[in-house]
Amino acid sequence: MKEKSSRHNSADTGSSGAGNTANISVVFQDNSLLPMLFGENDSHLTKIEKKLKISASSRGNMLALSGEKANVEAARTVLQALYAELKKGGEVGPAQVDAAIRLIGNDVEEHHAPSLFGANDHLVIKTMKKTVKPYSPTQAKYIQCLQQHDLSFALGPAGTGKTYIAVAMAVAMFQSQRVEKIILSRPAVEAGEKLGFLPGDLKEKIDPYLRPLYDALYDMIPPEKLERHIEVGEIEVAPLAFMRGRTFSNSFVILDEAQNTTPTQMKMFLTRMGENSRMVVTGDLTQTDLPKDVKSGLGDAIRKLEHIEGIGSVRFADSDVVRHALAARIIQAYDEWDKKKKSPGSNSSSNT
Repeated sequence: MKEKSSRHNSADTGSSGAGNTANISVVFQDNSLLPMLFGENDSHLTKIEKKLKISASSRGNMLALSGEKANVEAARTVLQALYAELKKGGEVGPAQVDAAIRLIGNDVEEHHAPSLFGANDHLVIKTMKKTVKPYSPTQAKYIQCLQQHDLSFALGPAGTGKTYIAVAMAVAMFQSQRVEKIILSRPAVEAGEKLGFLPGDLKEKIDPYLRPLYDALYDMIPPEKLERHIEVGEIEVAPLAFMRGRTFSNSFVILDEAQNTTPTQMKMFLTRMGENSRMVVTGDLTQTDLPKDVKSGLGDAIRKLEHIEGIGSVRFADSDVVRHALAARIIQAYDEWDKKKKSPGSNSSSNT
């Protein structure tokens, strides 16, 4: 359900507890929002109970929470944040519930309901079609990094929002005229398929590699406006090879899948930066498609440049994956399997 409503705060009716346990009652003023807050068949409430290890029971507009004190406080903050989101016209689905739990982490005292989803203006990116908010503590740090540095590196697994948030920031700066151009690029590395054997001309061969960047842009900009900006050259999506010999001035430039660059390509790209430009380099060093004897330009650049003043870097972890919950568990399973294979005396290298 996606009903909308004006903002109104919930209120606690009281709390009690001894030692490490606590019982808290929370009253929500607007009964009409409770079905959306609790989820279909109380699915949101069940998820909060399971992940935060608390018990919850509702009666009318009152919700009773019980469990370890820190977990109960976290659950209350999460529920108040979700309720506040509904009151101001937002929506609450499984992704928002997961995000609230992820954001609260172990720092309950540092968060309060209205700001949990980055309601502070400096953590919200407003584009032409949607508003992008941080859905994990690392995403919040990433947004701050993009705001504060002319060159930012973002490393970590797929599904953590590295590229999506960078594109949102690029669109926001473009529509506010802080930059005149957006340039999005990826190295066109052959990953399991030879480009020469793919059908079509060069553009048709390359476009599938760039499709995720187009998808992000279409999420941020109405199609007719995006096509016009592309047509006049204000927004460009192109393979990394097309960047050689250019200088990027008054531009927001993103290099995605940068783990597939060589050190020479990375140096070429980074030295294209001109006046009043921002650059963002994203990638996952565990997912390189380069030949085994070729060093990744992303890893090489991080080692050489990470500590230079004016350059920011953010590292995402498996816990920051904001896709389906299974995606994070799949990534963790692969990582654990790889660690077992590398450990001394491991027999996991057999073909099983």
